[in-house]
Amino acid sequence: MVMRVGGLATGMDIESMVNKLMEAERIPLTKMEQNRTELTWKRDAYRDLNRGLLELDELMNTMKRPSTYRSKLVTSSQEQAVTASSTSSASNGSYNIEVSQLASAATNVSQAKLSIDPDESLKDQGIDQELITFTTVNSDGETVEHEVEIDESDSLKDVLSKITKADNDVRAFYDDQSGKVILETTRTGQYNEDGAEISFDKENAFWAKLNMDPSQEKGGTNAVFTYNDAVDLESKDNVYSLNGITFQFHGVTDGKATLNIANDVESTFESIIKFVDKYNDVVEKLNESQLEEKHRDYEPLTDEQKKEMSEDEIKKWEEKAKSGILRGEGTISGGLYAMRSGWYSKVETGGDLKFLTQIGIKTSKDYMDGGKLIVDEDQLRQAISEDPDGVEKLFINSSEDDSRGLVHRLADSVKDTMGKIEKSAGKSTHTLDNYTIGKEMKNLNERITAFEAKMLRIENRYWNQFTQMEKAIQRMNDQSEQLLSQFGS
Repeated sequence: MVMRVGGLATGMDIESMVNKLMEAERIPLTKMEQNRTELTWKRDAYRDLNRGLLELDELMNTMKRPSTYRSKLVTSSQEQAVTASSTSSASNGSYNIEVSQLASAATNVSQAKLSIDPDESLKDQGIDQELITFTTVNSDGETVEHEVEIDESDSLKDVLSKITKADNDVRAFYDDQSGKVILETTRTGQYNEDGAEISFDKENAFWAKLNMDPSQEKGGTNAVFTYNDAVDLESKDNVYSLNGITFQFHGVTDGKATLNIANDVESTFESIIKFVDKYNDVVEKLNESQLEEKHRDYEPLTDEQKKEMSEDEIKKWEEKAKSGILRGEGTISGGLYAMRSGWYSKVETGGDLKFLTQIGIKTSKDYMDGGKLIVDEDQLRQAISEDPDGVEKLFINSSEDDSRGLVHRLADSVKDTMGKIEKSAGKSTHTLDNYTIGKEMKNLNERITAFEAKMLRIENRYWNQFTQMEKAIQRMNDQSEQLLSQFGS
């Protein structure tokens, strides 16, 4: 530890002089800190661009799906009775459906208002049972018996809740307004052709108190309909799938309902437009990074400089300092070129559509746009309507030769660019050793740490020199005073 003497003998402001000397010594350190800040900005700018590329890459996963180009539109002449949805494999055309009966759940209701309190213990009301049973029929036509245990303190509502919570396709509850119990299946359809869907012994004390009889059950019916005037069909649900079409029944039809299936041009159109918009957004950001002006006179601010500036001044300064941080980076310019050039390539689809321009999409002629796509919406809709298979092949043929689709070609370019950016700027989860800029930052950190240690030694040396000077001058002063005192005596 250096003992610091601050100008007691000389009257000099030693601390101020040392600080001035250290300011000159700190110039290389300040430059290294500014370089580190610039590397941080550069890394963050790279990562921001990579996030946009990742969003585009994720959207391209949707664009690679055949269903994006084969979406179907289904209309019904009686939507209140029957509607439908279809897979991309469903054939276009008209389908006639006549629904004569809906599928319904089986329901049984107490024939009279209950004489017991649903909230009081059953045992206290004379129903001293430890177990009740009922049966249902499963999907294989087999009778299944269900048991429900009754605890000593259970009320009617407790028992009904146990029935509902059990895995038995049955729901039971008490209706306070009517004073009756409602017992119903949680599924539609007829499973027991010979009787009730929910069967029990009506003479049993518990069921007798509920005033319920299995023979009074209503419902438990299948949906009944005719397909294309030729086939009579039934379904236990009000949903039926046939040849890629899923029909939903909402009511009995008034005669025949006609359902038309056609290519959903608008759905495919909107998917392509959304993709183009995202592509243009990414291109704009990449291109702006190469066109931004580089303000070399605006270097990163030091902490001391920031103390003398307002927040608004700091913000404006750093906007200038960050401008053009990625300008001239080959990874960005090369990625832009690869993305743009893919659109011009011919795609061997086996049909008439071979170029993107044939469906109304072309690249901008303005070089300042960086290769943005421009869409002729009418021409694109017409191409989707007239040749949906050709549009699909143009975009997503997955082969590796000249018939490789444009989306796959773009995906290749995007992944390559993302990989190069990641190699340079890494991910947020990476350590400094995992990417090029990080290694430069680590090297700078080590140099800064070493330089700061050197600065401390230099500062101590200055203080030591000034201290020795102060001590020497003090000794001379003491000697002078002694001589003067001798002459004076």
